[in-house]
Amino acid sequence: MNTLLFTTTTTVDGVVQREFTVGELTGALWSAADAVGPAPLVLLGHGGGTHRTAPAMVGRARRLVVDGGFVAASLDAPGHGGRPRTAYDDREIDAMQEAMEVGEPVGPIVVRYNGALAEQAVPEWRTVLDALQELPEVGDGPVGYYGINMGTAIGVPLLVAEPRIGAAVLGQFWPDALVPLARQVTVPIEFDLQWDDQHIDREAGLELFDAFASTEKTLHANAGRHKELPRFEADSAVRFFARHLSPAV
Repeated sequence: MNTLLFTTTTTVDGVVQREFTVGELTGALWSAADAVGPAPLVLLGHGGGTHRTAPAMVGRARRLVVDGGFVAASLDAPGHGGRPRTAYDDREIDAMQEAMEVGEPVGPIVVRYNGALAEQAVPEWRTVLDALQELPEVGDGPVGYYGINMGTAIGVPLLVAEPRIGAAVLGQFWPDALVPLARQVTVPIEFDLQWDDQHIDREAGLELFDAFASTEKTLHANAGRHKELPRFEADSAVRFFARHLSPAV
């Protein structure tokens, strides 16, 4: 079950992208083509409705590899990418779409659905991390986590469950179910918030940020709506992980 098998390999501008499976789980791994020895690993959690090699995942992974010297890995969440939807997935997705069409708040549905996905995804991520650390280019070195939106819904409980993760970039999610968990998180946090988010109230975003027990946490608040997170935040994430995962920096 825990054996990692590579299925495809492509190299673009010095970055190797390899898609893999661990049992029925589907993921992708990025590393430098000329890498020698192990490097710190950053786990990438994708947003709702996307997948392991969505443009945002590829863009963030390439920045982490090229600018930070990291290895990056993403994993399809349940019902996403290479993983089939269940009847439950279809019902929740239909409910979200209907709420948005009539102008009703979508938050309660997303919180409920993403919470259910997180219950399944957290042990899956831990299994994949075990397999990744068997690779010579990863080893048992430092690990970070980078996930926005649904990536935060899964990432916060993962941080609580997984002591190997030493730093995380999170943001853009409702506090409802995550505040009690965030109070157990003590690793360094960089948190992204859209000041004009039409789905997540500004005060709700601040409530989640405030709940983290980390002695080092930084809030990045940018003007703009939910899907307008500036691309330069990905560059900031690389610098953040370099500070906390790369001792030589």
